Amino acid sequence: MNLKKELPLIGIVILPFTYLAYVWNNLPNKVPIHWNLKGEIDRYGDKSELILIPILLPLLTYLIFLIVPKIDPKNKLNKMGNKLNTIKFLTTAFMSILALFIIYSAKNQTFTNPNYIVLLIGSLYLILGNYFKTIKVNYFIGIRTPWTLENETVWKETHKLGGKMWFIGGLLIIISSLILENQLNFTLLLIITSIITIVPVVYSYLKFQNLKKQTK
Repeated sequence: MNLKKELPLIGIVILPFTYLAYVWNNLPNKVPIHWNLKGEIDRYGDKSELILIPILLPLLTYLIFLIVPKIDPKNKLNKMGNKLNTIKFLTTAFMSILALFIIYSAKNQTFTNPNYIVLLIGSLYLILGNYFKTIKVNYFIGIRTPWTLENETVWKETHKLGGKMWFIGGLLIIISSLILENQLNFTLLLIITSIITIVPVVYSYLKFQNLKKQTK
């Protein structure tokens, strides 16, 4: 690991921990822990539970991206070079911003505007979709089905389709977060997420079967 290159990302991981430490003494013993789709508080918990937020979001994400390339049996992830680093940076930064938003909302006893989270998720989908076609065959990142892992052509074609779908899906989510109400927004988010997840999986199966017939 090149510590000099990792320092900016480590700083991003530390941000929500630093912010939580800064506001800790001003937090009541009981803080909001969960909100419904309308942005209303539906569960309170001990403020110590907030420590899990930066641990499970940016820190865990960062550690996964550090460990996975080292245990990749085909060493494909390391061959992605800067593209993998970009995906790692974007995903970890997203988790850090999300952690900051949750801690801020808990401190202020309000969820401010739930559409911000939908906007963030849409942005992440859009950006990741743009990188899908660059992901090499591996067991950890991407659309990993038995058919994409079995055939490199199926992997490439599936990720080409998936990339377009995630990009368009992310764009639609961003637009909806700016014009729709909270509950409609989250419903649309779930629908779009389901579509852009399920369709590439089905496509990978059909593509694999089609190629298998051609080789007979």
